[in-house]
Amino acid sequence: MQKRRTPARQPRRTLAKGATLIEILVALLILSLGLLGMAGLQARAVKGNHSAMQRTQAVMMSYYILDAMRVDRANAKAGNYNRGKSCSATSFSGTNLPDRNLKHWIESLQTNLGNDKDLVNADGTCGEIQCDADGLCLVKVSWDDSRAGGLGVQTIETRTKL
Repeated sequence: MQKRRTPARQPRRTLAKGATLIEILVALLILSLGLLGMAGLQARAVKGNHSAMQRTQAVMMSYYILDAMRVDRANAKAGNYNRGKSCSATSFSGTNLPDRNLKHWIESLQTNLGNDKDLVNADGTCGEIQCDADGLCLVKVSWDDSRAGGLGVQTIETRTKL
C-alpha cells in the first residue's frame, strides 16, 4: 500500500491587511480631539476663575473704603470723600485723612484689579464715591475684565449707610 501524501497546511492569510493601523490612527485622532477639548475647557475655567477673583477683590475693596469712611464718619457725611470717577492716585495730593485714604484706596484698586487701559475704558481701574449728609453712600469700582474672559468693563456698586 502506498501512503497518501497530504499537503502541508498553510496558514490562512487575512484580507484585512493594514486595518489595525487604520484603527490605531482613528483612535489616536479621537483621543487627540478629546484632549484638545479638555485643554480648551481648562483654559476657560482658569479665565472664569480669574474673573470671579477680580469681582471678589472689587467688593472687598469697596468694603475697605467704606470701613475707612466709618472711622472718619464726620468727613464722610460732610462730603470730603465724594469724588467723581477717580482713576489716578496722583490726583490726591492732600495730607488730610480723606485724601490719604482715597489715594491708598485707588492704589490698592489698581494693584489688585490691574490698571489695564483699553479703548473702552481709557482710564483703567477706577473708583467713585458719593455720600450724602445722612450717611447714605454709594461706592463704585470699575475695571477692565476682558483679559480674564469677561465682557470688558465691569462695575461693582455698593450702597450702605455709615
